[in-house]
Amino acid sequence: MNHWLIKSEPNTYSWDDFVKLGRDHWDGVRNYQARNNLKTMLAGDLALFYHSVNEKAVVGLAVVVREFYPDPTSTNDAWVVVDLVPIQKLKNSVTLAMIKEDDRLSEMVLVKNSRLSVQPVSQEAFDIIIGMSEI
Repeated sequence: MNHWLIKSEPNTYSWDDFVKLGRDHWDGVRNYQARNNLKTMLAGDLALFYHSVNEKAVVGLAVVVREFYPDPTSTNDAWVVVDLVPIQKLKNSVTLAMIKEDDRLSEMVLVKNSRLSVQPVSQEAFDIIIGMSEI
């Protein structure tokens, strides 16, 4: 199983919006590296749901339920989506500042390339962030 971090602007599409839908495709990705990450996602992979812009925090946990297929919001076959289902809201949000303060997370893509909207997360970093959310 792989682990991921997916980013969304909460004023456009928040965790609460996602929960209301119960299942949704992750669309609108227009960066080739992020697209390639979508293509690598497998059913059962877990994803940290991150609110970007002002909040800058991991707020929830989702699971991939359908592997990549053409993005229905694009006429360009280069772009793909995956389907996700929310699992749970984190007990406590884990902010970018908290992540940057933890030396064990210094190699995360979020720290090194914070603009990438779909990014891999190591098992260790995933476990640390989940642990931080429970404090």
